[in-house]
Amino acid sequence: MSEQGSLHGSPESTLSLDPEIQNTVELYGRFYQEISVEQSIYCVPIDEVELERLTRQHRALQRVFEDRLIFPPVSGPRKILDCGCGPAAWATDVAERYPESEVIGIDLSPHMAPDPTPYNFWFQIDDLNKPFTFQEGDFDFVHSRCVSPGLDRTRWDTYIRDCFRVLKSGGWLQMVEFYYNVQSDNGSLTDSHALRRWSDMYLRANDQSRDLRAPLRFRTLFDQAGFVDVETRMIPVHLSGWSKNDNERIIGEAYKEVFRATLSALGLHPLINNFGLSLNQAQVLIASARHELDNLSYRPYLGLYVSIGRKP
Repeated sequence: MSEQGSLHGSPESTLSLDPEIQNTVELYGRFYQEISVEQSIYCVPIDEVELERLTRQHRALQRVFEDRLIFPPVSGPRKILDCGCGPAAWATDVAERYPESEVIGIDLSPHMAPDPTPYNFWFQIDDLNKPFTFQEGDFDFVHSRCVSPGLDRTRWDTYIRDCFRVLKSGGWLQMVEFYYNVQSDNGSLTDSHALRRWSDMYLRANDQSRDLRAPLRFRTLFDQAGFVDVETRMIPVHLSGWSKNDNERIIGEAYKEVFRATLSALGLHPLINNFGLSLNQAQVLIASARHELDNLSYRPYLGLYVSIGRKP
């Protein structure tokens, strides 16, 4: 992991913050990290609207996970790593819930750094596509969530092996990723629907550089890295309040609003630059998909893949 520096202090030895990391560029009416766009690392906005989307996503997922932050049987973790922490909603919640722990959140964008933070949380600038520089056996728990849009397709094997290496014996990796292929509970979502067309175009636009289907093979990746006690699960996250179950309906209504923002945050740059749509065509597709989210007839959902594994 190429260490660029840290914010809010750090227990690690760090370099000074590279000024280029902080440069932004305006595209499609949103602000992006310039170096990330230029190097095609993570072409997603880093403005206040995106910070709000990621924070709302965390809150919605906490309802999905019944307010659990750490899934495996981890008792009193001393050192925790959060990979691709974004605005650090998960990391700061963990730091507050485990006040005796030391929590390090890493992200490529310093614009994501929260302020203020718990006393036991540190934000560090790092690129997940580079090898980790943390010491072997440094952490009790490693958390990774929604990094697939920014992880090179050739990096998954070594990324999970890096997570394995920096864990202590008995430490756990917890990985959570969406597979951005919108499905319908009753099978009535067709290829002509805007949500299905967005999914298809988004996946195809990223095929050359990203492996957005990696969550489908987490079991194999964990096994190959050396993890034991591996468990994987797919959780359907509803994208509207169509369920008759009260909790599922609340989750669906909450995540519908998150996904409205996700359609443009994740989709605009690859749909325009990789798939070849014009800005107007991309905006029309996204507007149509958002309109369809209010149509309860085909009951849309996304697959959320959760995997845990322990280092022997």
